[in-house]
Amino acid sequence: MDLDPALAALYPLGPFFALRTAATATAARSTAPPPTLAQAYRTPPPLDPDVDPLTLRLRKVAHALRAPEARIAASVAQQGLAARLWSVALGCAALYGALPDLDARLLRWDPEGSAPDDLFLTQAHARPGDAASLAAAVLDGHLEPLSAALRARCPVAPGLLRGNAASALAGAARQLDGWARAHGRDDVAARGRALTAELLTHPLLADAGTLTGTGTLTGAGTPTRAGTLTGTAFRRRSCCLYYRVPQGGLCGDCCFTRPPRSSVRGPSE
Repeated sequence: MDLDPALAALYPLGPFFALRTAATATAARSTAPPPTLAQAYRTPPPLDPDVDPLTLRLRKVAHALRAPEARIAASVAQQGLAARLWSVALGCAALYGALPDLDARLLRWDPEGSAPDDLFLTQAHARPGDAASLAAAVLDGHLEPLSAALRARCPVAPGLLRGNAASALAGAARQLDGWARAHGRDDVAARGRALTAELLTHPLLADAGTLTGTGTLTGAGTPTRAGTLTGTAFRRRSCCLYYRVPQGGLCGDCCFTRPPRSSVRGPSE
């Protein structure tokens, strides 16, 4: 299936899957357009933090969470963007059999925005929708340069960020799988599960956690091989640090079963 210019098939899946394109733009803004993600990934960062899109996002997240440490804001901001990128890529691959070109220079990003209005794709050119293409588009094209950019701005562990990347992929897969099953799209569900299983064998994600075929996050599941996945449950081997924010807790796929003492660093923190 070819991509439609508006990527309209993504919108019913929810705001994290939706991606604005030139075909859905309503009117030209009188102000300057938001920066591209390529500008957000600049390393080293600009000398003036007030003109750095990534620093602005970290400030926004830190303020919203009342985060006591910069690395908590970095983790949450990275996971949010990872979720957006995986959702768009996985949704397109499962629904269309193709990806839009997600080059960081084509994606404009509003660091003060929220999903789905934070991302805007200036051109929607079709690319292959296989797992290798998804990995190249999202991992190589975005999450690795984003990780380097974050670590240039604050001390955050690479293992934590890769755990976030894997968790965000698994979360997108669960959302896609639930929608597909509810709407009788077993073909979409099967493609999404197969792509996810293969992506989680990628060297950058393979040690980040365990994808299981049990469909539950309680108790240990049996790891599945790519192409044989029947469920989308995931247990990560690192912690995103959300438990450290005021009123925070553990995420459903956390490596911990109870919040550790705040003075002790957990896996890949």
